[in-house]
Amino acid sequence: MIRLQLKSIASVEDAWSMLQTAIGVEFGTLPPYLYAMFSIRRGENDAAFGRIKSILMQEMVHMCLACNILNALGGQPRLTPPVYPGPLPGDIGPPGGQPLIINLLPFSQKAMWQGMQIEQPESPPDFPIQTLMLRATQAAPQTVTIGQFYDALDAFLATLPPESWIPGRNQIDDSQFFSGQLFPINSYDDAHRAIQDIVSEGEGAKDDPLDFQNELAHYYRFGEVYHDKVLTKSAEPPGYTWGPRPLGVDWSAVYPAIENPGTHDFSNDPPAARAAQAACNEAYSRMVDELQLAVTGEQGRLGNAVRAMFDLRMAAYAALTTPLADPAYVAGPSFLYTPTSGGTY
Repeated sequence: MIRLQLKSIASVEDAWSMLQTAIGVEFGTLPPYLYAMFSIRRGENDAAFGRIKSILMQEMVHMCLACNILNALGGQPRLTPPVYPGPLPGDIGPPGGQPLIINLLPFSQKAMWQGMQIEQPESPPDFPIQTLMLRATQAAPQTVTIGQFYDALDAFLATLPPESWIPGRNQIDDSQFFSGQLFPINSYDDAHRAIQDIVSEGEGAKDDPLDFQNELAHYYRFGEVYHDKVLTKSAEPPGYTWGPRPLGVDWSAVYPAIENPGTHDFSNDPPAARAAQAACNEAYSRMVDELQLAVTGEQGRLGNAVRAMFDLRMAAYAALTTPLADPAYVAGPSFLYTPTSGGTY
């Protein structure tokens, strides 16, 4: 379970710092989720692919909403590309305060378990079959789940006077993309709504697996894939079971991608494999640069970022179908950032 350090919030600057951590966490989940999704063989595992894709799109929305809140308070969002394997910003995770290290993993139970660890709520209901899963160690009291982290931030924002908010400052709305999901933050009420959406879509509504839109929260979508069981309402406590209907997961229908390609030495691999990696890194870097411009007020850049994500998918497909020096393996995108023309790093 990701657990974040919760420091006291005494000023707007403290809230800026918390929001920047939240933005980093939301942004940092994109590459591992993309890697798992891209590595599913084309035309296979439609149900699993759809669930991962829906989580990805909502994480993009959550990141943009957190940026909107930070902009509305006069801050400046900063997207810092993570390095994998490695921790997410602010993550210290159990046991014993050691970081939860995030890896780039091809589609597998291991990858879905990692997604559940990232998205796990404070007290996940003990649905039948969930006994197959590991139990998270109780973290130190000064650390909190993502949901608790946002709740503490929300409580502080509620104390701010109306003049703390700057209406219309560098806001992203759904005219650029994600129709019906993105909205500007001009007041505390807007920020409260955004935080509720972020928490409920990630963890569910408290002890319920459904979010406020009556859809499964991220933790449970990953759980359906992990267990290969559709989460089903039950008349017996605690109200749901994993199954009995299977989701229809074929763990073998995956490209033979290596783990953590960012640590792989491609110098001895065929030129085609090296070229495929370069194309992936270029598309990813362009996506990062366009996102950075979007969250700091440049109109139309969010649509460019989403198009770059589609370009990344095509580049990833080329990489995932190009053998390495060991022809039994391929490498998905390494998600290594290199500044593009007009980049900000």
